Amino acid sequence: MKDNKRKLQEAEKLHERFEFRYIRPEEGDQAAQIEQVCFPPNEACTEKMMKDRAAAAPEMFLVAADRQRGVLAGFLCGLATEEDRFRDEFFYDNTLYHPEGKNVILLGLNVLPEYRGQGLARELMQDYLQREKERGRKRAILTCLADKIPMYEKMGFTNHGLSKSVWGGVPWYEMSCDLKDL
Repeated sequence: MKDNKRKLQEAEKLHERFEFRYIRPEEGDQAAQIEQVCFPPNEACTEKMMKDRAAAAPEMFLVAADRQRGVLAGFLCGLATEEDRFRDEFFYDNTLYHPEGKNVILLGLNVLPEYRGQGLARELMQDYLQREKERGRKRAILTCLADKIPMYEKMGFTNHGLSKSVWGGVPWYEMSCDLKDL
């Protein structure tokens, strides 16, 4: 009970400091820059890919905007689909986006280094998953590197082992979360 109260207070503080909302058209550049900071060059989406994704599905792109500084601190983006497995084409082929899809493929959780350690990634994920549950989505699917598995498990995801993803030439693990369990 105390833990839930503490988490609620932390979330309230984050919502005071940050505005959680969908990306705006003019913020595609900021999102692309954040991606370049958060991922090494072989794993990061290109600026064009990020801008195209933000333009194609802004409602699938949740940002945390620092209210004082007026900049994006981080974001979580994905694409809705009928598919049940992650594939690399989701990163660059926006035609795979199906607005009424039953699942959501999570393509990137990014928080700038100066904003880390405050629970922002967790809050982005919780807000995002709750929004997608309310839209009727059944499942969220992501891939991550081995060192991120514990973080995503704490967020409610189950590890399914090595993914078929070869994005960036590194091994990825596929994880999923049933949204009905939120």
